[in-house]
Amino acid sequence: MVRVARIPEDPELVANRQTASLAALALLLALVVTALFLVERLRLEAQRQDCLLTGRNFCEAILN
Repeated sequence: MVRVARIPEDPELVANRQTASLAALALLLALVVTALFLVERLRLEAQRQDCLLTGRNFCEAILN
């Protein structure tokens, strides 16, 4: 088995990497929440348009 010597890491470099990882995770979470919000809004709008295309009135009351 070959042993590899480990170079000690700079604590400041490790802290910066952790901060960048947390920022990326927060950005990803924000994108997921925004995508879910948009999908829901588009679904409701499509249902409303389908209702209106069938010639019905008061589609907002039907969908709620």
